[in-house]
Amino acid sequence: MKLLVIFCAVVAMAVADEKYPTTNDNFDIEALAASKPDLEAFTECFIQDTNCNRISSDFKKDLAEAVREACAKCTDAQKHILKRYLEALQKEVPEKFEEFKKKYDPEGTLFEPLKAAIGLRK
Repeated sequence: MKLLVIFCAVVAMAVADEKYPTTNDNFDIEALAASKPDLEAFTECFIQDTNCNRISSDFKKDLAEAVREACAKCTDAQKHILKRYLEALQKEVPEKFEEFKKKYDPEGTLFEPLKAAIGLRK
């Protein structure tokens, strides 16, 4: 019986600490934010499934869930990357920002909790 209780506790801790893969946590988001063509290409991958490269495809795999769950499984680095991406997108290509929001938050209920979770003030 003790073994079962210990096993359940270990499983519960593992689930609570579940994070997205950290493969791209060192991604240079500042370079992407500074390049409007690259920013648009990433966004096309996220919205239309076009112009995807390995990195944008990796991010896209978890993007819908990250938006839906207010980045609950994001590492600090991933929160920073998403924050800077959204800031740059909203500033540089506002029409694509609106498309992004419509795709990932069609009912308009998910972005406020996401923005709070990643420290996005706008």
